Amino acid sequence: MKHLACLTLLIMGITACNNNNTGDDAVKKTLSDTANYTSVEWVDTLKNFGTIVYGEKADIQFRCKNAGNKPLILASVTPGCGCTLADYTKEPIAPGKEGFVNASFDSKKAHSADVRKLIYVRCNDKTNTDRALIFEGKVTGLNEQDNDKVVMPDPKKAKNY
Repeated sequence: MKHLACLTLLIMGITACNNNNTGDDAVKKTLSDTANYTSVEWVDTLKNFGTIVYGEKADIQFRCKNAGNKPLILASVTPGCGCTLADYTKEPIAPGKEGFVNASFDSKKAHSADVRKLIYVRCNDKTNTDRALIFEGKVTGLNEQDNDKVVMPDPKKAKNY
């Protein structure tokens, strides 16, 4: 009986995942068809949140503008680590309009006083579908032994993820 219940839950989970991919298919189609590509201008790709005390959160916003003549689609936005949550404009951005990528950095998960984090964005930009957004700052109040644990990412390599 236990096995039957597990099997039923597994099938329900797979079915639920498969029924929810209509939007994903449209995004994949847009990204695979270069006729749907547009131009994006990032207002900012590097932000400094300053200095925060360990335990505080820093909220950062990156803005982009659709400088082309087709809708701009931010297909995926992925933080580089678990200390950052990201939200973004999910609906297509009309030509001439702006969209955003918001980041929330939780310093409770910081391992270094000097913070440099990446957020990876994939969109239908005709010159560069992959973009790394970077934010940095300082966290005070960390133990000194924690400062040796993190290797800072190289933004030159991040662009080609």
